[in-house]
Amino acid sequence: MNTNILSDPGLAPSGSRKIEWVRSHMPILEILEKRITEQKPFEGLRVTMSIHLEAKTARTALLLKAGGAEVHATGCNPLSTQDDVAAALALQGVRVYARHGVSMSEYHEHLLAALSCKPHIIIDDGGDLTEILCDERPDLAEFLIGGSEETTTGVMRLRARAKKGIPFPMFCVNDTRMKYLFDNRYGTGQSVWDGIMRTTNLTVASKTVVVAGYGWCGKGVAMRAKGLGANVIVCEVDPVRAAEAAMDGFGVMPMEDAARLGDIFITLTGCRDVITMRHISHMKRGAMLANAGHFDVEIDVAGMRAGAKRVWTVRNNIEAFDFGSGDPVYLLAQGRLVNLASGDGHPSEIMDISFALQVLTAEYMARHRSDLENRLYDVPAGIDEEVARLKLLTMGCAIDSLTPEQEAYIRGMNRTLSELYML
Repeated sequence: MNTNILSDPGLAPSGSRKIEWVRSHMPILEILEKRITEQKPFEGLRVTMSIHLEAKTARTALLLKAGGAEVHATGCNPLSTQDDVAAALALQGVRVYARHGVSMSEYHEHLLAALSCKPHIIIDDGGDLTEILCDERPDLAEFLIGGSEETTTGVMRLRARAKKGIPFPMFCVNDTRMKYLFDNRYGTGQSVWDGIMRTTNLTVASKTVVVAGYGWCGKGVAMRAKGLGANVIVCEVDPVRAAEAAMDGFGVMPMEDAARLGDIFITLTGCRDVITMRHISHMKRGAMLANAGHFDVEIDVAGMRAGAKRVWTVRNNIEAFDFGSGDPVYLLAQGRLVNLASGDGHPSEIMDISFALQVLTAEYMARHRSDLENRLYDVPAGIDEEVARLKLLTMGCAIDSLTPEQEAYIRGMNRTLSELYML
């Protein structure tokens, strides 16, 4: 398919302004662009991206195009596509199949359309593109050099898929230190609260915030909630993470108990049925529910709609649910990713790191295609370190290096005690 699927091509000027703004705040990609534009490592390759289609991902798509790729882009969530950015991207020569607010069947059709080019490289966010490729278009595997996955949820799905065998190489970008320590923690921590605050226009200070899930994303959200003056409760199923949350100064309890106390609930688990109707029935008047996990299954939205006596929109991206008591509970962004459905996603400087990892991983695949096997890969440590050094460079930071004597000392840690203590 060569025809773009857009909401309104006339929105392109607005989208172009957004792309230019983030371009000036993504200095790592700017550094990489100089080399990639000159060397064109993607010359002759088709790249399909299933991503949250907004300005920062658009900037990445244009960099791949500048490196010689024929780029096809679609969304990875029905509510996260920004129509003006999609239009601007199409105007600049990227094939785009995405509109904001599509049905699930339309979303599925757009994923298939993006695969119709027979891509050599895929960049996935959440795993939907990979699942469809494996289950519905396995014939395309013969064209694939490989792919990469951006998110925790997507990597979880990849690992489950890999147990049965995966028909092409896939790189787990999410598992790099420069991804989860920054994107998952600082990116999610800021963007989730940006989405909630701009949607509700309410104070966070003094409220009780319940964070479900204390992985890197949950840690970031809890940290920022504390900084905003909230009382934070963490709900977990992993005893190690729960202990960590307690040592970080947060209350820890089951959702059954937290449901009675919370003012704002945020799910970030990658699992389903985290907040059910049983929990919602105990919540106080005016409790607000938001999800920051990839799929809209963490909060029982279907149960809420079925059980409510009345549902109405009180503000853009906020629905009120009355279950008969007259005291509403509020759902933000239909239970989908609140930081993207109700905001612009992670800050540009954070995604500069993540997308540098994606671009360099794609380049690695292109240059080492003959060496790759059909399995999951970690991103090479050298790429992770290169991005870290570029980040430090763009921040004006410098670090020390080991002296030859220090390197020799570390290499010789199996020496005797007298040698180690220089006795």
